[in-house]
Amino acid sequence: MPYVTPSHPAPSPRSRPRRGGRWSRAVSALAAALTLAIGAALVPPAAEAQAATAAPRAAAALERVANFGANPGALTMYVHRPAALPANAPVVVALHGCTQSAQVYADNSGLDTFADRHGFLVVYAETTTANNANKCFNWFQPGDTRRGQGEAASIRQMVAHATTAYGTDPAKTHVTGLSAGGAMTSVMLAAYPEVFAAGAVVAGIPYGCGVDVVSAFSCMSPGADRTPAAWAQAVRDAHPGFAGPWPKVAIWHGDNDPTVAPRNADELRDQWTAVHGIGQTPSRTSTLGPNNTRRSEYAAAGGQTAVEVDKVPGIGHGTPVAPGSGPEQCGATGTQHFIASICSSYWITEFFGLDGTTTEPPVDPPTDPPTPPAACWTASNYEHVRTGRATTTGGYVYAKGSGQNLGLYNTFVTHTLTESPAGHYTIATGSCP
Repeated sequence: MPYVTPSHPAPSPRSRPRRGGRWSRAVSALAAALTLAIGAALVPPAAEAQAATAAPRAAAALERVANFGANPGALTMYVHRPAALPANAPVVVALHGCTQSAQVYADNSGLDTFADRHGFLVVYAETTTANNANKCFNWFQPGDTRRGQGEAASIRQMVAHATTAYGTDPAKTHVTGLSAGGAMTSVMLAAYPEVFAAGAVVAGIPYGCGVDVVSAFSCMSPGADRTPAAWAQAVRDAHPGFAGPWPKVAIWHGDNDPTVAPRNADELRDQWTAVHGIGQTPSRTSTLGPNNTRRSEYAAAGGQTAVEVDKVPGIGHGTPVAPGSGPEQCGATGTQHFIASICSSYWITEFFGLDGTTTEPPVDPPTDPPTPPAACWTASNYEHVRTGRATTTGGYVYAKGSGQNLGLYNTFVTHTLTESPAGHYTIATGSCP
């Protein structure tokens, strides 16, 4: 459907209720300065040059939707509606990253490819510089992350509007997003677990980590190390009394992410496996795609995967895409933070169960494929902590999983660590090949 502007203007961000007095304005000024700093870090010169020289391509067809609800978070709603949208179609809510827009996310993530192929509606939520100086979803502001408030409530209203306006199936609602959008995905899964069947967090952060701009920076890097029980309690506190079923969750993260430390993938795993009442040891492991993305699955009692972690080797901060017309390809790389690697949207669509296939719980205990060679890293103790391979306590560093003492927490002590199984790191002899 062609891009349509509304017949009535969307609610103005300036109509959003003020949240405080002089102190609130001071905090907002600090937030604006810091988020602008984040923006500078997120857009390196090389990425800008790549975007400037990229070949032009057709923009995705988005329809802007006005008057979808009270919209307390002052967001804008867009939809991508396939030409042959069936009745009771599923819906996927897509949340862009900082400095991005709904259009940029639609043009590059590849989600629309699979919406057209499999017949589901994509709802793109978009924030503004009036909400956040860097166009980040406010995943760290309590007024935007609680049930019934701010941006979280606006996204919930978009889902309700999709059901009434497009006839989507409320039982087949899913959410995904990148970076700040990934962190906001965590918010939606925690605040509205009864709304979403599943979610996919790409380069995101666990729910309940940041409560202001300063703590948000710490959550991003080096990340917060909490127990699975503590992380799970943060989710339960978001909707007290909810007893399940909880959404299933996929977690995607690049191994070399310098912006949101890869340890956040492990903390997200700890959070959602604990919410589901299962352990942090994978039930199944495998590799995906030509780049050997490492998948770890955590099965619930019935054998179905409740949580999965997909660690993409060799990439930094962004959405993994694989431009091309093959069945497992999607997306574009002409814009920063869309990285040629593996089509994450293909696998996320499959995880959501929207590709037309069904997966029955295994009758017999699953047989894992041959174990791939153990991943290997040689780095300083500081880098091992930053990337989630180790934790620090009392000035010392300990390998995650094995608990081996690596020595002092600094940049001078160096060790080689191997990972086998996923999330279990041990000191290796020699160096990485």
